[in-house]
Amino acid sequence: MSAIPAPLRSRRLAPFEVLFLAAVILGWAVLVVLLGKDMSWDFRNYHWYIPYAFLHGRMGFDIGVAHQATYYNPFLDIPFYLLAMHTPSWFALGVLGAVQGANIVPLYLIARSMLRVPKREIAAALLSLFCISGSLTVGLAGTTYYDNVLSLLVLGGVAAIVCNRGLLRDGPLGNAMLVSGAAGLSVGAAAGLKLPEGLFAFGFAAALAVLPGDLKRRGARLLAGAAGGLAGVALFAGYWFIKLYRETGNPLFPYFNQFFQSPLALDASYRDTRFIPHRWPKRLLLPILFSLNWQVADDLPFQDIRVGVAYVIGILTAPLALFRRRDSFVDATAVGALFAFAGVSYAVWIFAFGIYRYILALEMLAPILIVGAIGLWPIGRTIQAAVIGVLAAVILLTMHYAILERAPLGDPYVQVPLPAISDPRHSMILMAGEAPMGYLMPQIPPEIPVLRIDGWLIRPQDGSRLTAETQARVQGYKGTLYVIADEYEVGRAGGALADYGLGMRWTECKLFTTNLGGPYRFCPLKHIPAKRG
Repeated sequence: MSAIPAPLRSRRLAPFEVLFLAAVILGWAVLVVLLGKDMSWDFRNYHWYIPYAFLHGRMGFDIGVAHQATYYNPFLDIPFYLLAMHTPSWFALGVLGAVQGANIVPLYLIARSMLRVPKREIAAALLSLFCISGSLTVGLAGTTYYDNVLSLLVLGGVAAIVCNRGLLRDGPLGNAMLVSGAAGLSVGAAAGLKLPEGLFAFGFAAALAVLPGDLKRRGARLLAGAAGGLAGVALFAGYWFIKLYRETGNPLFPYFNQFFQSPLALDASYRDTRFIPHRWPKRLLLPILFSLNWQVADDLPFQDIRVGVAYVIGILTAPLALFRRRDSFVDATAVGALFAFAGVSYAVWIFAFGIYRYILALEMLAPILIVGAIGLWPIGRTIQAAVIGVLAAVILLTMHYAILERAPLGDPYVQVPLPAISDPRHSMILMAGEAPMGYLMPQIPPEIPVLRIDGWLIRPQDGSRLTAETQARVQGYKGTLYVIADEYEVGRAGGALADYGLGMRWTECKLFTTNLGGPYRFCPLKHIPAKRG
């Protein structure tokens, strides 16, 4: 007989399980390499710019290059930026794909821990594969939105407490607090790296709270989880909060400036509230609505009903679970914790964001929620299996993948044939319009300051101090001024320049196109007389 206790033996991964997980991770890496380079709006706007700006100390030297995102925490973007700058493109993309594919690990562990069936490893493998087959999950493969990277930290934290629920219930209190704290640290790190991930911290706390245990034990592990979460935020965002506060007076600049009152920005929230539902009927029906029409909840296309199905099935299961079978093929404690996590996270999301991409972790978790809920229904195993099979078939048949536009492999990762600038030390470049152009920056001579005079963050006549300081800096500049504008926004750029008393020297303008976008117009500028009233 094996000397390894059964509970420990059940948590260890067998060689074939490790092989399965490694194969999926490798497959995801290969998929990302085959898809090619991310050309998304966000990548061109800030995912390539903010790590460059941070590593080269450009805060205050440049202004508003990436709109509001100019001031995002750069630490999430630095690893891929360094990889793509210093290794072949295929390798950088492969690493990114492997990290995104690693979501299979916590999903598999959760599924294996929840299921009580013969050969549960095979069932968990199939279920976890279904989890990472979601429309937006696949659509975002290889992109730098990072919702499918931070989901690894979030789902890892959830897996830690679900798979150790016995320890959290009646194991040594110190060990239970250690697990809760480590799991909280993982979720907190995700929130620190990208603030919208903070919604999952509330769901994580709910999952900790509903797991069995006496009042003392629940309180202790909640306290440990909160301490770990705060430590994660402090570790990965604390420095940036302090830096922003010192530079701008707002640790979240420019967001929530109606509360922080930074003198640089307007008394406004600067948030994207387009998708937040403001009436209860829409709030209650939103998972069904975005299952039918993705534009209700995102700018990125997807077609997947799994979250909507999990939502409906979860509501139906609440009363049915009271009469569940004693020999259920799922662990009711695990299912309860998972639904607490998903339900509370969703509730926070619907009031704070309403953007589907921010709940990508729930898209991944949805198949496990569906199987777990149906496993609690007081019906026969055969009928349960039939219901799961029908729902899986409907989800697959109605699902559609919308792969975002990609660019072919090649080095360097970003290729910008910027027209020559004769005297970079005595030159300044202005940007105008809303087009994403931050990714051009690493190819611009580093001694040249770049100021966006028109966009979402500042506009020539918005009345903000940041705009006033930008105007003063441009008007007092004695060197050569240039402008870069998207070819389709040249008219808008001309209007913004006129407000600065500048105009394009049209005969000297040049067009250039990069491997990721364009064409862009690059023009030297001239001062024009002010219009007389």
